[in-house]
Amino acid sequence: MVRDMLFSKEDNKTPLQSMVLIDTLQHMGLDHLFKEEIGSTLSSIYDNCAHQTHHGHNLFESSLFFRLFREHGHSVSPKMLKKFIDKNGEFKLALSKDIKGLMSLYEASHLNIGEDILRKGKEFSSKHLWDSIDWLDNKSANQVKETLEHPYHMSIQRYKARRCISMHQDDHENGCKDVVLFELAKYEFNIVQLLHQRELNAILSWWKKIGLAQELIFVRDQPLKWYMGPLTMVPQPHHSKCRIELTKAIAFIYIIDDIFDVYGTLDELSLFTQAINKWDISAIDNLPNYMKWGKLCNAFLQEAKWFASKQVPNKDEYLRNAVTSSGVFIVIVHLFFLMGQGLTLENIQHIENDPSFVSKSGTILRLWDDLGSAEDENQKGFDGSYLELYMKEHQDCTAKEAREHVMLMISRTWDALNKESFTQSSFPKPLINATLNLARMVRVTYSYDDNHHLPMLDDFVFSLLHHPL
Repeated sequence: MVRDMLFSKEDNKTPLQSMVLIDTLQHMGLDHLFKEEIGSTLSSIYDNCAHQTHHGHNLFESSLFFRLFREHGHSVSPKMLKKFIDKNGEFKLALSKDIKGLMSLYEASHLNIGEDILRKGKEFSSKHLWDSIDWLDNKSANQVKETLEHPYHMSIQRYKARRCISMHQDDHENGCKDVVLFELAKYEFNIVQLLHQRELNAILSWWKKIGLAQELIFVRDQPLKWYMGPLTMVPQPHHSKCRIELTKAIAFIYIIDDIFDVYGTLDELSLFTQAINKWDISAIDNLPNYMKWGKLCNAFLQEAKWFASKQVPNKDEYLRNAVTSSGVFIVIVHLFFLMGQGLTLENIQHIENDPSFVSKSGTILRLWDDLGSAEDENQKGFDGSYLELYMKEHQDCTAKEAREHVMLMISRTWDALNKESFTQSSFPKPLINATLNLARMVRVTYSYDDNHHLPMLDDFVFSLLHHPL
């Protein structure tokens, strides 16, 4: 029935109606069931509308057009929003009460690749949406707050879908069509949740069987946390085996991190790193050098040397090394081979050289991590902090100003990551999306409250793994 909605030949059906339906499918986490239908529908609309000058009669329609087509890899420019700009170069004040349009503009602004009009659009829409909460009815105010706190492009899809379904399940403005959508969304969510629960049980069984938690009592015993990364990066049902195997790789990243961070002496760590770098892989000559994990261990060792010698690197030197020690590179490499798409010699050589879309994701992770610090782990080791080093190099800077600087760095890195993801043609789209999802997970993992707890992560775990719809 939903497929029929997409391909309905109603005479009065408009491109806007099709775009709204596609957007709804995405927000409900159903788009993976209709990839071909969504692709062909958007291509048809793009072919008919791409060369028009207006792309929508109002702010809502224009912003939605821009966002959907940029998300799906079509060439679109935010210049289509210029008709909403006044003679002073700012968004027209008359739009400040157009809540539907402002929400659409705010969503679109997160697909920025460095464009000033989208930066202004985000500032304008954010200000007036927050102001509107005071005078809107409760239902509308909650919808606005949800958009502001969880914009689609910055959110984990299944987490966003869960929130969307729960918030709108009693809204049936389109009658039986809405009922069909919500019933399918709930059924799909619960079926996939059962699959994820089985995967977690398999991981817990594996972790118990290998016995490392008992043998290495100093390492973190967090298989649930390790699984949340793969669950976020590749949530689709057909990637079940991929999620399980990637979790195992992530477990060893944490184990090695703890060996370096809280247990080994500098001499032991140097010997360990030498052994990793000299690892004889003659039996698997076709694997490139990064499969030895040497790059990761070298970065860990550098941090251990800084700590042991009490040497303080400058902030840029620290960040370059910290992006590697984040483990993002190792995770993406493993995922690339586990997914099995785009395995050309050119891509294998390219990914060995740490492509930009991988390092950008690692930068976002490291900066968010440093903002929150590592006190949640109760570790005795010291990883350093970009925030701390920045303040040492700018002694007239307050802690608030330093945090604002780091948040601006994260925002600009997101712009660069967006540009990489929307223009990347070499690597398969699923791998690019997985890298984006990893960056999206970071905010959930490191958003501490005043008590240094992680309420968003707690809600994420219970929503996706424990509570069915």
